[in-house]
Amino acid sequence: MRTPPEKFPHHRPRGSVIVIVMVTLMFALTALLAFMDKAAIDLMADQRAAVARRLRVEAYSALEVVLAVLVDFREAGNGLRSQAEGWNDPLGFAGYTPGEGFTVEVSLEDESGKLPLPQVNAQVLTNLFIAWGAQKNEAEEIADAMTGWMKRGHTYTSPIQPNYESGPLPYEAPARPMRSYQELAAIEKARDYFYDKDGRPNENWRRFTACVSLLDFPKPNLNSASQDVLAALGRYDQMQSRNVVDFLQGRGDFRSNGPGYFQNAGDVGRITGPTGDAQGFAATISALRINLTVREGRNEFRVSVVVAPPGGAKTVQAIATKKETKAAPAGGRPGAQPGTTTPPPPAPAGGVGSAAATKPADLKYPYTVLAIEENPPAATPPAGG
Repeated sequence: MRTPPEKFPHHRPRGSVIVIVMVTLMFALTALLAFMDKAAIDLMADQRAAVARRLRVEAYSALEVVLAVLVDFREAGNGLRSQAEGWNDPLGFAGYTPGEGFTVEVSLEDESGKLPLPQVNAQVLTNLFIAWGAQKNEAEEIADAMTGWMKRGHTYTSPIQPNYESGPLPYEAPARPMRSYQELAAIEKARDYFYDKDGRPNENWRRFTACVSLLDFPKPNLNSASQDVLAALGRYDQMQSRNVVDFLQGRGDFRSNGPGYFQNAGDVGRITGPTGDAQGFAATISALRINLTVREGRNEFRVSVVVAPPGGAKTVQAIATKKETKAAPAGGRPGAQPGTTTPPPPAPAGGVGSAAATKPADLKYPYTVLAIEENPPAATPPAGG
């Protein structure tokens, strides 16, 4: 029997072509959407970078104005002492007008109102921890451990005897002043005092960062000292230190006078009385932190700069390495003694390689920039005095 012919034989290949076309369109659409997403992200990143550049230029322009005003006040008053002298609003004093669409805010913090960690001794640290409520023996152990971490050849006077080399992850004490507050986590005894059981900074850590500076300067500025600093270095009691801070900030019994300041550290005696010790304080600023915030609509750029006047604060320059004696290399200077190094030959006078050719121009900038941080993380307000 003859098989009847198949009806509409051309429908099957036509349907396959449609399916292939649909799949191809689907892949093309997916690729197009992915490309559009990436292009949108790239455009957004470029836009944010362009906005940040505009804000950055405005921020550093305002910073130069702030520094110029501070120089004027510094030269007129033979140093900066306190914002109560009238330089608390340097942009307003200069009549500074930001670019169209920008707003600029500035705040000033006296970094030298803190205890200079490279200069303080174990007794000052002990006084500080006792003022926070620590027992005398505990305060002495923490101060002893911190001093041993920062000073080469330190002889421990408390029962604590750190042995960092024999730990699960051996390391050595750097034998130089701390360069970061995070180093506290590596110091025996101190890590338990400044960090909680989960390893996060606690309130003691925040108070420490608020009243102790890692910069190196001889004496803290009395006109910006907190109650903690006054208690630790000046040995003032709680009432004395509170009266000093009230005088400086124009609070309490000194509300009617407004914020005040001392021309020299000895003047504090009229507030505290004869007890206490003001010899460890200065009355001028050694390091100033300038915080600038520039806004354009919802966009924001922040910069924090620490500057020092001539002869002011410095950063820690000591290197955390052991001093080793190296022998002179083979072929060194004839007659060189073992354990000495051969100095480089002097540069020729004039021409390539001379000091005149390599020394940068002296800009005579009025401040030394110690630190610059752009868009720093928001700080947690410290508790206590």
